[in-house]
Parts: sequence; structure tokens; C-alpha cells
Amino acid sequence: MEIDTSKWSGEGSFTQRLIECLAKLDGVMVVRVEDAPASRSEADYNFISNEVFVAFETGIRSEPVQRLGLFPGWRKVVYQKLDVAGLEGRLAAEPEIGPPDYSDEGMLQYLRTERIVPPYQTRGYKLVELVRLYDASAPKRS
Repeated sequence: MEIDTSKWSGEGSFTQRLIECLAKLDGVMVVRVEDAPASRSEADYNFISNEVFVAFETGIRSEPVQRLGLFPGWRKVVYQKLDVAGLEGRLAAEPEIGPPDYSDEGMLQYLRTERIVPPYQTRGYKLVELVRLYDASAPKRS
């Protein structure tokens, strides 16, 4: 499995836990993590947005086919060993990850918030982390 974090700043503890969990799963071939342009920081909160692109392993299986309606034969079909729906089930079963807040056929979205109070300060700040996980092999949406 290959993990590419060259376009990620490393911010986000939930994103880090998600990457570690993806590294342990069978059927995941490539994981690429990027910072999303929506990240921002204010006095009372930090908003971190990360995007995770996942490419799944593929396999080849033979399927029966009828040529010209008369001649039986076989054809080889490429299929994904895992898809977004299967990945959602596996991640939901992990106690550190849980089910996504939103999902569709090509994306999982997690939103986590945490209150951080640094030592020797009277006021803390709220850390909001948004992580979107996409199927890298799916066709682009418009």
C-alpha cells in the first residue's frame, strides 16, 4: 500500500487516525491526503479541512457470455475488490473512526469537533476538523 502525504500539512488528529486505519485495511491500494483550501483560523476556533483520495485494488474475474446469441464463451472483467460502501462499513466498525456524518456512492464525510484549552490560558478554542474521503478511481463529478 502506498500513502502520499506530500500535499498535506499534517494537521488534524482525526485525519491521522483515519490514515492509520486505512493502512491496515485489505483492498486499499493508494491513499493520498491533501489540505483543502477551506482551512482557516480565527481567534475562537480553528477549521481544518482535509481531503483523502483512496484507490482500491482491482481483480480480474471470468464471466460467461454468449457471442451472437449462439456461441458460449468467457470474458475477463476487471472489478474493484472494495468500494466506498464497503469501506464505509469497515470504517464504521472501527471504534476510533465510527460511521461517517454523510456518505454517498463516491464520498464519505466526517466532521469532528474538539475543545482545546492550552495550559496557562483562560480561554481555549474550538477545533473543527472536516475530512472528506473520495474514491480516486471514480469518474469526476460536475
